[in-house]
Amino acid sequence: MNTFLQQHGEVYHETQVMREQLMDILSDSDLAFTPGGSNPTLGEICKEMGEVEYAYIGSLKLLKMDWSYRNPEAGLAGSVAQLKAWYSKLDEQLKVTMEGLTDEDLTKMIDRGWSLPVATQLHIYREALLIYAGKIAVYVKTMGKTMPPQMQSWIG
Repeated sequence: MNTFLQQHGEVYHETQVMREQLMDILSDSDLAFTPGGSNPTLGEICKEMGEVEYAYIGSLKLLKMDWSYRNPEAGLAGSVAQLKAWYSKLDEQLKVTMEGLTDEDLTKMIDRGWSLPVATQLHIYREALLIYAGKIAVYVKTMGKTMPPQMQSWIG
């Protein structure tokens, strides 16, 4: 096991669990919610969160960040079941990719338009998950839903 997973693997897992708990309180009709204005629907934010995970997985494999992927699956942004299934596949891909990294791999540089080490990229991805959790928390609170306990303590 590489040093990153030894030091940070559990917090990664718990961050993904928080997303799973959130998805468990949502319905398909919730995914259509928007607080108004030019804000996207909750489902669109959830879909984008998966596209971001996809981009980070690719960056760990190719050492280059590519933000262009958009999941073409019909109805994805409107289906909790589809999103959960997709997240599960992405999480498994991320886990396998992270477990395959050696300590030497953690020092390789990823091109994001600027260069940074793989280990730093992993930290930034977790921060991206937390940012999405914050966005989603605003929607959940606006809808009058109660957030899962872990999300309440981590995000507020």
